[in-house]
Amino acid sequence: MDTTQILKRLSEAVGISGNESEVARILGEELSKYADEIKTDALGNVIALKRGVGAQRPPRIMLAAHMDEVGLMVSEIEEGFIRFTTVGGVDTRILLGQEVIVYGRRPLPGVIGSRPPHVLSREERKKVIPREELFIDVGLSGEEVKELVRVGDFVAFVGKFTKLQNDMASGKAFDDRASVTALIHCLEHLSHTKHKSDVYAVATSQEEVGLKGAMVSAYGIAPDLAIAVDVGFGESPGIPESETLKIGQGPAIAVGPNFHPRLQEALVEVAKELEIPYQVEPVPGRSGTDAWSIQVAREGVPTALLSIPLRYMHTPVETLSLKDIERTGYLMASFIARLDEDFLEKIRLD
Repeated sequence: MDTTQILKRLSEAVGISGNESEVARILGEELSKYADEIKTDALGNVIALKRGVGAQRPPRIMLAAHMDEVGLMVSEIEEGFIRFTTVGGVDTRILLGQEVIVYGRRPLPGVIGSRPPHVLSREERKKVIPREELFIDVGLSGEEVKELVRVGDFVAFVGKFTKLQNDMASGKAFDDRASVTALIHCLEHLSHTKHKSDVYAVATSQEEVGLKGAMVSAYGIAPDLAIAVDVGFGESPGIPESETLKIGQGPAIAVGPNFHPRLQEALVEVAKELEIPYQVEPVPGRSGTDAWSIQVAREGVPTALLSIPLRYMHTPVETLSLKDIERTGYLMASFIARLDEDFLEKIRLD
């Protein structure tokens, strides 16, 4: 598979939390190339099943990465200008000057503007402009805007996928479509392997507003173990090295109370055996990822987390290494291919 082209297609698609249908359709197409079954559940999760062979009662392995992205929503129409609120964690500092698409009765290109600095006081020019003072301009009259736009319409950022130097790329919604791309890589590898486990690769919905898709899909699948995949904070100026991951040096395997220690150790063993570059990420509390809700589904699920290093999270220019995506997919597939029937017994806590 072509990592660049798949990530580009997913990145430039729209899928704000609660309105993921466009990106879900694309994922259905991509995952169906390697899965035995594809379905979409009541909350919009796309679930791809790759069946195992040779086991009387195949273990159920759940892989999860969220497909939704942060965005905006129309909150008020004011004399032809559109006021908005946020969907998910959007940093107010990056809003001014952004290009957007307003999904009204038809898609409307727009820009986020505010009063020019020339009319602001000296003190106002020193501060970040509050979201309440920003507005979207789509170039239409007041009557035209009222006819085409409603309160509650979604607004998406425009983000162009850009290939950078040294196998790096930049674009919007890499959080977490880079991880979904890794799931596709995993299924592709498994399509050339005889594995005993039934593998459920889930592109989850509404992670950015409360981990909802992972919660309900884990309940429905009832997995024997799970691996969530998300992005982590990549190294960049101004952030202590101890709080970041090195881009281009493989996925991070998380350790902490949200993750099963023996599952984490098994992933490390596979990475070492196959010489797959990896990092260790200490997460002493809430991970804020799909792993947080999967771990406590039903009577509890042994869960691990892989993090793909990413710079500039929750902006339209998120940046990462394409090789890290591919390594993440390969690590998951290699782990699944090596699972034996008594592994679940081995990972039970004493």
